[in-house]
Amino acid sequence: MIEVLVSDRLGKRLRVKCLEEDAVGDFKKVLAVQLSCQPGKIVLQKGGLVLKDHISLGDYEVHDGTHLELYYS
Repeated sequence: MIEVLVSDRLGKRLRVKCLEEDAVGDFKKVLAVQLSCQPGKIVLQKGGLVLKDHISLGDYEVHDGTHLELYYS
């Protein structure tokens, strides 16, 4: 189990627990529940790279304590 830090441009910060094997799309579903929005409206970036839904977090080298940027489309 890892804990990922997610923050948006308005200063809202979330800590989300997940597994490195989880797909980005599944991670967005967990975020959507916490943010009360649709998973399709969430865009996640790591260092300017937009994360695709079908790829796992581990493939993007998202580990415990990794920071992701949250944007809304």
